Amino acid sequence: MNETAEHTIIDEMGIRRALTRIAHEILEKNKGVEDCTLIGIRTRGIYLAKRVAELIMEIEGVPIPVGEIDITSYRDDRIKVKSVEDAREGGNLQIQDRKIILFDDVLYTGRTVRAAMDALIDLGRPQMIQLAVLVDRGHRELPIRPDYVGKNVPTSKSESIEVLLTEIDVKDGVIILQQRGK
Repeated sequence: MNETAEHTIIDEMGIRRALTRIAHEILEKNKGVEDCTLIGIRTRGIYLAKRVAELIMEIEGVPIPVGEIDITSYRDDRIKVKSVEDAREGGNLQIQDRKIILFDDVLYTGRTVRAAMDALIDLGRPQMIQLAVLVDRGHRELPIRPDYVGKNVPTSKSESIEVLLTEIDVKDGVIILQQRGK
């Protein structure tokens, strides 16, 4: 019989603190947000990008464009779909010569981020792409390193990380799940 042990590693306040820190780090590293665009990887990355955009607006009083990217067309097991759209208006986002800050919930092997970068490059040539993740759990298969990390969580391959966001999951939190065999 297999059981799954579940442990909360980041609560609602922890997520808010991590995103606030990431917002400040983005502002510091980029000396403001001129020429910056936040793009979230669907599904949870977009909500993280929107929250950070709201925090940047609170901190600096400056709006920042937010978009979302669907990487399913960059996987070989999926049907092609529209890949990047403006999260506010549903229109196309301009990425040419922009500083793109790409958001994902959990960084694991790096394959999702690589697919997202391929999708972005197909749309234009950004000035640069930076990566923001709520959780970095290690086990990279590709040489991808995040610029902004909410929390580093060393894990074993038998564990998984689940990010819960109120926009989808009714509550905020990050849990670690571990399979236990009997």
